[in-house]
Amino acid sequence: MNYDVTALGELLIDFTENDQSAQGNPLFEANPGGAPCNVLAMLQKLGAKTAFIGKVGNDALGRMLKDKASAQGIDMSGLFMDDEIHTTLAFVHKLANGDRDFSFYRNPGADMKLSVEEVKSKAELIQNSRAFHFGTLSMTDAKVEEATKAAISIAKEARCLISFDPNYRAPLWETPEKAKEKMRYGLGLCDVLKISDNEVEFLTGESDIVKGVEKLIDEYHIPLVFATAGSDGSYAFYKDMQLFQKAFLNDNTIETTGAGDTFMAVALYYAVTKGLDNLDKGILAEALRTASMAASLITTRKGALAVMPDPEEIREYGAGR
Repeated sequence: MNYDVTALGELLIDFTENDQSAQGNPLFEANPGGAPCNVLAMLQKLGAKTAFIGKVGNDALGRMLKDKASAQGIDMSGLFMDDEIHTTLAFVHKLANGDRDFSFYRNPGADMKLSVEEVKSKAELIQNSRAFHFGTLSMTDAKVEEATKAAISIAKEARCLISFDPNYRAPLWETPEKAKEKMRYGLGLCDVLKISDNEVEFLTGESDIVKGVEKLIDEYHIPLVFATAGSDGSYAFYKDMQLFQKAFLNDNTIETTGAGDTFMAVALYYAVTKGLDNLDKGILAEALRTASMAASLITTRKGALAVMPDPEEIREYGAGR
């Protein structure tokens, strides 16, 4: 295989609020982002070989995104540039409780214009991958949804491991019901799932994350599930095993954008390199711990895609903890 993981989805600019001007106006930093490419950037740090399929505008920000992602080592030959629709933008506001509020400029955004024909023209990227990763933001619009489903079909035919992160962003959906429909579509196809506590409650009505995940596993028979609950820690579910990892809280946390993507990447790395049939309690515990440490580190940095921690940083961070 030429690639460990190929991902499809949104590549965008996260304008992250990080200071105020002398006049008291908010200042935003243009950070490269988008969950699927964030995942690939962290995988590259771990030594994996990755490729991306998506679309940005043929504008200054789109070209910056291509350059930044390429600099991480990601194969960006599957990135298309739209001459008419601009690159998607997200403004990230940090709330008083440390959470985030997103404002999207994506009606439409270039990532929504990826077509089935474009995906099929890059089918070899998927066919030559051990795993294919996607989320639901590439299913918020009919055209890119068709493209996503075409990519999944190619991946299934090629016997790729299917990885899924719902990455629910309420403002981008017409209705919550539509979001649930697409999330359930992904749940029904994936071999590896990363899901957050709020997404578990959204889908199942269960505030208890363990009970909620167990419901999803019973319904969708997902082989490997990682569930994150922010400062309350994370879980892994595999066969009859259930493991818990306390969160690595960091006094230097700036904001949490990219933490889930970083966690997803580490978890997926273990699934791809070890294989779903060869996991045991020790491997899962190591995966959870490493993913939690990496996610904690990324919260101390502005942005995610271009500043992922490398294995040595993660090891040093974990020393003595």
